[in-house]
Amino acid sequence: MIESPLFLTAAVVTITALGFWLERNVRFLSRVGASLLVILLGALLSNAGVVPARSPVYGAITGPVTSLAIAWLLLSVHIGDLKLVGPRMVAAFGLAAAGTVLGAAAGTLLFSPQFAENTWRLAGAFTGTYTGGSLNFVAVGRGLELPETLFAGATAADNLTTGLWLGACLLLPVWLRPFYPTPIPGEDEGDGADGDGAGNDSPSPERMEESAHPFFRTAPVSVLSLAKLFALGFLLLVAARGMGALVPQVPTVLWLTTLALAVAHVPRFSRMDGAMQLGNFALHLFFAVIGIYSRIGQILSVGVSVFFFTLVVVGIHGLVVYGGGRLLNMDVGTLSVASQAAVGGPSSALAVAVSRRWRALILPGVVVGLLGYAAGNYLGYGIGYLTRALGF
Repeated sequence: MIESPLFLTAAVVTITALGFWLERNVRFLSRVGASLLVILLGALLSNAGVVPARSPVYGAITGPVTSLAIAWLLLSVHIGDLKLVGPRMVAAFGLAAAGTVLGAAAGTLLFSPQFAENTWRLAGAFTGTYTGGSLNFVAVGRGLELPETLFAGATAADNLTTGLWLGACLLLPVWLRPFYPTPIPGEDEGDGADGDGAGNDSPSPERMEESAHPFFRTAPVSVLSLAKLFALGFLLLVAARGMGALVPQVPTVLWLTTLALAVAHVPRFSRMDGAMQLGNFALHLFFAVIGIYSRIGQILSVGVSVFFFTLVVVGIHGLVVYGGGRLLNMDVGTLSVASQAAVGGPSSALAVAVSRRWRALILPGVVVGLLGYAAGNYLGYGIGYLTRALGF
């Protein structure tokens, strides 16, 4: 077993790099996406006993490194980008967030006897994670003080359900296509939804670059740019910690989210070179650790009810997205990408758009996924405290 902090850090960085490499170079794995690949690789090492279940290295990554990832990614967010996304994608993401909230409410009613005083914490954490991805699960779950054992089991359940829903979002557009007459944006370029021949393959690496895949696009980054990003990232962390100490009623992660969004709209700091790249790399280090935390035994140790809780939340989320989207005459492609942006985050939305060849949905999926990081934190805490106020 690898226990040395140096060797363990090397292992985490290596599987993170391997996840990116596999998505870039193995066509059928581009359907899965780097984020889920890194989680799976981490889970494989952990469940095989190659790496320990706990280490100070993991704490450093899920702590300051993850906070830096939030800051850097939100520095890439600009509300004006919603004009590029279009009202259809915004509406689809709104359906996704509403479906998550309804799913969390249903899960609270069904599973409150099993989880007692921790039900409201789970409701908040699952609302956060299925509005913006696993980054929000940790931010909200830690902030709401989920007990360690339940946190570990819920993390594993969340990752399993996220993987299952990614598969669903790849298959459902094929099965549901006849019931959604509205054309998918850009489908004239080939969306791979029909047939089983070569036309259904994932795009080549060159084509993914043509689609401005944010993981593989080259960005002009100087040493000065990197120095500014690190300085600004740490200053945002310090400011958020200070605001959290002054107003302890507001969780530190909400201060970080708010401050980063505000700074991102200051012209001098808007769209800084390298912010998206650093944020994505730090985020995938976090995914590697989340995979390591995903031990099947941890789900069993807290009972499979936590897994069923996640299934209820995501199941109702799916019904609202696809059912509501059909009533609103939306296309199945936009609905699938928006749903995955909420449940898995921007990298999972990217995987769906790229694998189905919906090139026109790549940028919109990434944009609403990034906004989901911010919305998930606010919604997660809001639903958690509301659920507690209602007696759960």
